[in-house]
Amino acid sequence: MTTGTTFTTMAVMRTHTDVHDLRHHGDAEVRDCGPGGLTDLAVNVRAGTPPPWLRDHIAGSLGGLAAYPDGRAARAAVAARHGLPVERVLLTAGAAEAFVLIARALPVRRPVVVHPQFTEPEAALRDAGHTVRRVLLRAEDGFRLDPAAVPEAADLVVAGNPTNPTSVLHPAGTLASLAAPGRLLVVDEAFMDAVPDERESLADRTDVPGLIVLRSLTKTWGLAGLRIGYVLAEPETVELLERAQPLWPVSTPALAAAEACSAAPALAEAALAAHAIAADRAHLLAGLAEFDEVRAVEPAAGPFVLIRMERADEVRERLRRLGFAARRGDTFPGLGPEWLRLAVRDRATTNRFLQALDQALSGVTG
Repeated sequence: MTTGTTFTTMAVMRTHTDVHDLRHHGDAEVRDCGPGGLTDLAVNVRAGTPPPWLRDHIAGSLGGLAAYPDGRAARAAVAARHGLPVERVLLTAGAAEAFVLIARALPVRRPVVVHPQFTEPEAALRDAGHTVRRVLLRAEDGFRLDPAAVPEAADLVVAGNPTNPTSVLHPAGTLASLAAPGRLLVVDEAFMDAVPDERESLADRTDVPGLIVLRSLTKTWGLAGLRIGYVLAEPETVELLERAQPLWPVSTPALAAAEACSAAPALAEAALAAHAIAADRAHLLAGLAEFDEVRAVEPAAGPFVLIRMERADEVRERLRRLGFAARRGDTFPGLGPEWLRLAVRDRATTNRFLQALDQALSGVTG
């Protein structure tokens, strides 16, 4: 056990009781919320998306629905976007499908998941019958990863970058150092395109053995309902994953979106959005710093921030009554009921939220 970081072993029997609901996601916070809805700070999809040009492009693909999907152009576009050969690219129905494929198709015996992070990787591994070992990062250390905490025997290591929900951006060198002979290293970069210049990305690296990078187009482009993502890995790994996919796993509209979002104009738009998100996040963090009761995890790099406060569950319920949905944190291994995750929104929305937070905190403490 390394100082500052702990790891635990999880049983994977289907009857195993875990205090963390690995299947709870932010969309549950905004379902069935009644007339008028809630201002959504629980789901990390960029507001105001998909943009009109992308909606029109996807709609234009509907004329081809009578034909079976042909992913060659989209695959080539993604490969070109990252400067990789097409043999290193696999298109998937969102990053979630990729986690299932990894859990079921790859020769894994001793998987380790670094937490807190997106819970689907562990859920998929457990559903596939694997015993999952957890490396739990600590708030006291800023949720930073110490590579020495990962057991040497691990033959699969899963980490997020920037990590959901902590918004921590790990150095690329730290993650690359986890590579080892006989080990697969999965890095979930679902939110990397929201980081200016995509610094610390491993997506274009071909020199890291066993590296598997997962990307999603649903967050920045507002395509959660379309399901489109991709895997970047060694050709042999891509082939194993592809064999486990059903025929035509990605729809024609999703392929059209992947091709369009990999083109130069879209990349330029995403880069501008990343800088806007960084500015809006700084505004949110500055506002949160005004509350003595609230502590935010910093530095934050994703389109969301993680905050800690006493009686956060009560604050969250009061926020709902005031019209705002926040993501509970206690479903993430390594976090408890004192944590909330907030999506970054525009300044006007943030200002309204901060006023609501002031009321919610006053109501709880009063």
